[in-house]
Amino acid sequence: MNITFPSLIALLLFPGGLFLLGSGLFFEYLDRKLVARFQNRIGPRWFQPLADFIKLLAKEEVIPAGTIKSLFILLPIFALAAALTAALSVPLFGFKPVFSYNGDLIVTLYLLSMMTLCIGLAGANTEDRFSIVGATRALTQLFSYEAPFLLAMLGPAIALGTWNISLINQGATQQSLWFIVSQPIGFLAALIGLMGKLELPPFDAPEAETEIVAGALTEYSGRGFGLFKIGRDIELVVGLTLIASFYLGGFSTPLDFLWKVFVLLLITAALQSLFARLRIDQTVGLWWRIGAILVLCQLVLIIVGNTLSPFIAPLLGG
Repeated sequence: MNITFPSLIALLLFPGGLFLLGSGLFFEYLDRKLVARFQNRIGPRWFQPLADFIKLLAKEEVIPAGTIKSLFILLPIFALAAALTAALSVPLFGFKPVFSYNGDLIVTLYLLSMMTLCIGLAGANTEDRFSIVGATRALTQLFSYEAPFLLAMLGPAIALGTWNISLINQGATQQSLWFIVSQPIGFLAALIGLMGKLELPPFDAPEAETEIVAGALTEYSGRGFGLFKIGRDIELVVGLTLIASFYLGGFSTPLDFLWKVFVLLLITAALQSLFARLRIDQTVGLWWRIGAILVLCQLVLIIVGNTLSPFIAPLLGG
């Protein structure tokens, strides 16, 4: 693949690279601010996430005894790299993706799962009991939301007959009926699955402060903790972009992107404020059994509808 100067700028500066890092910090600020206002608090100042990130980069990174040093250092880098790579095929801010190819939806979804896998390995790599419990919870919770989230994101793809994110976004803009209306279960599963991926309340059992300190990342400090933190911020941006693109009619302009993603962020902040933390057994038992089955049933209906549409359309005069 030939790398041109414009694509290099898009990769390193805008809409990817540095601009994406800044957007992740800004989205974190909006999320924290909205949750605070819902809870009748003031919330952080606009530069607080950036200040926290810079402070973490400046702090000493302590590597505990009994860990594989190379793995301890590389896991945060892999997690951040996976999140940044996942953003390359997504129409961020309404702009054309940096790289677009057939099947990029599947690759992007798996890259979004790398964060949880890296966090689980990070916790299992230490001898701290809180980290091990947090890693176990994170990997256990992965199985509860990963399948519903994957099936939910495949719904619009199957309906439009393509696995290319850019084509799905274009197809969604041309639909007279948004997929949130025709596939409401998929929308809920995608949004809840994203919250589970990011371990946002009420799915924050893997890092419950009142139980296991910081979960799998208890032994992390300084640069490593900062990279994990900003990697989650980027996943929030990418995840909300995918859901808005697939279920809210897509977007072709930055303004269209902003208001649709802000609505989704408002919903997630409200859910974080309304519900108390779920136990890990509640997350796995309830969401896996009900969520996965409902999304799978909806997916079957989509496939059946696509199969029968050529026969039904002539009867309806279409």
